[in-house]
Amino acid sequence: MSGNDNHDEQSNNNGVPAPRTDTGEVIGVRKGMFGADNGGDTSGYGGLVRTVNLPGATSRPYGGWFDEVADELEGALEEQDLLPANAIEKTVVDRGELTFHIAREHLVRVAQTLRDDPALRFELCTGVSGVHFLGDKGRELHAVYHLRSITHGRLIRLEVSAPDSDPHIPSLVAVYPTNDWHEREAYDFFGLVFDGHPALTRIMMPDDWQGFPQRKDYPLGGIAVEYKGAQIPAPDQRRSYS
Repeated sequence: MSGNDNHDEQSNNNGVPAPRTDTGEVIGVRKGMFGADNGGDTSGYGGLVRTVNLPGATSRPYGGWFDEVADELEGALEEQDLLPANAIEKTVVDRGELTFHIAREHLVRVAQTLRDDPALRFELCTGVSGVHFLGDKGRELHAVYHLRSITHGRLIRLEVSAPDSDPHIPSLVAVYPTNDWHEREAYDFFGLVFDGHPALTRIMMPDDWQGFPQRKDYPLGGIAVEYKGAQIPAPDQRRSYS
């Protein structure tokens, strides 16, 4: 059974996800097509205004096997004398996907439980994605893990947040060794510091690069780049052809 079998109400007949029925957590307002606010708009979409929102917590029942996974995870944590409410900040079912938002200090134990419990058996983590929400005050940086159970044919996500001022998250390399390079990439581009990683160094940018290019507050231009001694002018200083 797939994660969408009992969630047909969340998509239309064309397979396109249905719009969310609640506003969730509003974290900002975006104006225009691309959010640029330092120049004239030439896209024709300058008048667009929309809220930026994250889906809120979902109430039970979640539907299908989602409840089975949630029940088993909560029961397994209780057996380890860890209150599920302390580890799982909220559970979200959105667009036919199940996501557990985990307190970062309990991430390793939750991941190991999901991997080792026979009724769960999420043996594979296909990577970690970094996300930067400037408007999500106190938890601007998010790390999203995609876990797959080969045994049971299921897919879930874990999401962990940290503030810009303290961007530390425990490494999951000891639980899922394939996360080694994925964590390095998230560190390189978002500045997420994965405590306990065996060699947390940049993977794409030069070792002495300043800043993290995929953060929302990273400048889009005006940075000169050096490649093997050749100097490439910053985008706002390059010659224009017209």
